[in-house]
Amino acid sequence: MNYEKRMPSRPPSVYSHVTSRSSANLRSGTSLKSLKIPWYQKPLIQNAIFMDVQRSAFYTGIFTLLLALFTVVTSIFDIYCHIMALPGSTHYGYHVFSYEFVYVGNKHVRNALVMFAVFSTLLSFIVFVTSIFLIIGVRKEHEKKMVPWLYTFFVFCLFRVLANLFSNIVNDNIFAYNRLMVTFWLIFLAFSIYGWIIVYSFYIELSELTKLEDLAHLRMGTLQSLNASTVPSLAGSRPTTPHSTVSTMPVS
Repeated sequence: MNYEKRMPSRPPSVYSHVTSRSSANLRSGTSLKSLKIPWYQKPLIQNAIFMDVQRSAFYTGIFTLLLALFTVVTSIFDIYCHIMALPGSTHYGYHVFSYEFVYVGNKHVRNALVMFAVFSTLLSFIVFVTSIFLIIGVRKEHEKKMVPWLYTFFVFCLFRVLANLFSNIVNDNIFAYNRLMVTFWLIFLAFSIYGWIIVYSFYIELSELTKLEDLAHLRMGTLQSLNASTVPSLAGSRPTTPHSTVSTMPVS
């Protein structure tokens, strides 16, 4: 059962009290102790380090939004550098910096670096769009809006781990740019993995709340249908009281 319009009063979180949902519906519904939740459907964390899970998920969306922009800029710059440093090419004029840090060895390795940069750019655009939906979903507590981000950012993090590992192996780290990129991405990936865990935990929490709401609505609908079916039957089976007729004629 899907309810696009949320009810004004909401059941509390199964795992924490970080959401804005109230406990009015849940107190008259099914007990939490009677709901057995599998371990893999429980949040990975219940509280973030400095703030609650909902606010941390919101700031994670902002972080991934900025990370996507950073990845687009650096990936396009890497593609440009590989084009400018193409073996056999000749350039004339003034250059702001040299291209000595760009890999110019085996063409297959070079093509792999370009491929990582191209796919990083494409994935960054997708992460940028899904991060906007994530921010909206966290603010309005709609877990379905978080699903695209969970899938795309998981793929993005996995891809960037491989790209960072490959570039660290083949590039010459005596140059400052290569060292900075490896260091930055190690830090970014650590925050990204932790942020994905936070958003996933908040998504599981909202999903469990939605299930509780569905059970509450189902129970309320069942009770209303039972009341509607029993009231007419009770009215039809109500015994009637016989009326006595009193004579108004005078007794002689």
